[in-house]
Amino acid sequence: MRILVVNVNTTASMTAGIGAQAARVAAPGTEIVPLTPRFGAESVEGNLESYLAAVGVMDRVLSYDQPYDAVIQAGYGEHGREGLQELLDVPVVDITEAAASTAMYLGHRYSVVTTLDRTVPLIEDRLLLAGLDRRCASVRSTGLGVLELESDPERAVEAIVAQAEAAVHEDRAEVICLGCGGMAELETAVRERTGVPVVDGVAAAVTVAESLVRLGLSTSKVRTYAPPRPKRIDGWPLA
Repeated sequence: MRILVVNVNTTASMTAGIGAQAARVAAPGTEIVPLTPRFGAESVEGNLESYLAAVGVMDRVLSYDQPYDAVIQAGYGEHGREGLQELLDVPVVDITEAAASTAMYLGHRYSVVTTLDRTVPLIEDRLLLAGLDRRCASVRSTGLGVLELESDPERAVEAIVAQAEAAVHEDRAEVICLGCGGMAELETAVRERTGVPVVDGVAAAVTVAESLVRLGLSTSKVRTYAPPRPKRIDGWPLA
């Protein structure tokens, strides 16, 4: 089984970290292929960058010329999953939805801890659209930029733990979701400090994707995610 794990930003070191996290939880026989978009922002922290990332991710997947069995969009609260589902015949898993749905197996309510406050509405909207908002206790911001997760990991852990503890004690969350693909590898430190289950979206998405492939299931094509209708698209930038 081969799974493409596509970073939504163009920071190659973050792609490597996401790929390493995915490979750690992948079952024997599953090959993880981490991909970086060929264009886009170095970090995705708002609507403009998110819409640009959606096109960049689709372009990168369509330009991959080897067989694959599933695709993971490794961006929290980002746009584009629906477009991928129209374009592809294999399962497409978004880390936002994979993390939240996994968290609901582990506790009554979950909270998401993310980066900048401006990304909170994007995540809230994504959870609402996916029907996963009802059991979300809160979406909390650390105030950190995405790239700070790499440049200052000790500060990042402290900021994430502080918000996770507040979510548990103030918002009554029973599970924490790490709300950024760049937070991969931090779940152990947060779990040890908070005492509650911590779900990393990349890891959760890998196990969901593997399950769908093993079950022989993929996106329904009869209505919402039917293939795009053939038509002329002027200036089409995708591969």
